[in-house]
Amino acid sequence: MAQLYSSVKPTPMLKDELDIVIPTIRNLDFLQMWRPFFEQYHLIIVQDGDPSKVINIPEGFDYELYNRNDINRILGPKASCISFKDSACRCFGYMVSKKKYIYTIDDDCFVAKDPTGKEINALEQHIKNLLSPSTPHFFNTLYDPYRDGADFVRGYPFSMRKGAITAVSHGLWLNIPDYDAPTQLVKPLEKNSRKFDLPLRLPILYVDAVMTIPKGTLFPMCGMNLAFDRELIGPAMYFGLMGDGQPIGRYDDMWAGWCVKVICDHMGWGVKTGLPYIWHSKASNPFVNLKKEYNGIFWQEEAIPFFQSVTLPKECTSVQQCYLELAKLVKEKLGKVDPYFITLATGMVTWIEAWEELNSEERTEAKAPNGNKE
Repeated sequence: MAQLYSSVKPTPMLKDELDIVIPTIRNLDFLQMWRPFFEQYHLIIVQDGDPSKVINIPEGFDYELYNRNDINRILGPKASCISFKDSACRCFGYMVSKKKYIYTIDDDCFVAKDPTGKEINALEQHIKNLLSPSTPHFFNTLYDPYRDGADFVRGYPFSMRKGAITAVSHGLWLNIPDYDAPTQLVKPLEKNSRKFDLPLRLPILYVDAVMTIPKGTLFPMCGMNLAFDRELIGPAMYFGLMGDGQPIGRYDDMWAGWCVKVICDHMGWGVKTGLPYIWHSKASNPFVNLKKEYNGIFWQEEAIPFFQSVTLPKECTSVQQCYLELAKLVKEKLGKVDPYFITLATGMVTWIEAWEELNSEERTEAKAPNGNKE
């Protein structure tokens, strides 16, 4: 007797509560590989560069497409806070989303495989990370105690085992690591593998672990495989002014990460890093990167101690209040390092103003994109 198989695809986790945000300057053929995992979700595509260029998107995806003309039309003068000719423009997608969660990925990132050869559903793992608690106040030496097969180790306080809300899930990369330009130049052949390749002596391997970054510890956040609770921490996910007209690049996601971590620590929320992995397909030009990063390499030696020493006042009880306080301190403290930080602080304030305005109920109907929607 013939067996009957259902053609109905199972509903993925958080299907109606999550948007996928993709910044791009090219055709999105990479979505074909992600189709089994992304097809049932809504995409927000932010086109950088020339707005007259036609971006081809594979059929069958539900999406909104915004270009620079859309950004200028929707935000008006406040569009000045959104970077141009830089992947930092992705944060406009965070602003126009109406979903609780965001996953953002770069267009040169593909589906990775675990050490058994199984394709990794990165989005599903991010969701699991976000929906389970974090442990920012006390480190568990078996990493994430809420994963299947793990638990709290002996000596972990029972009073703290409830954990904290998870605001951010920071994923990693196989193949091409997220290195800065100097490291790229001295390690041109280094790649991240899912198994130890003896002839190449690869030092970085697939690590099957998720961990909470402890309270008081900063980290270099990478935006190419990142998920977060938009309703919780979204107003702080501003990928700072970079790219065209700015003296710095490739620090947009790290700036957001420093701000987010300080605010999460203040609010008592957790940030996870580790699984899932994606396959980062190509290394960017280290000489181009060095030109973009040059100022940042020096400025980070001032910026990081600033964020390490920041204490937000107890009167800051919302993310917006925390972020505006940070903007004030950036202008006051880092403005002495370079005038760029005064510009950046102004952008931070404008970002919050635009976020508040765009997410008011009156503006909901006014933000339709010019791009197509399948």
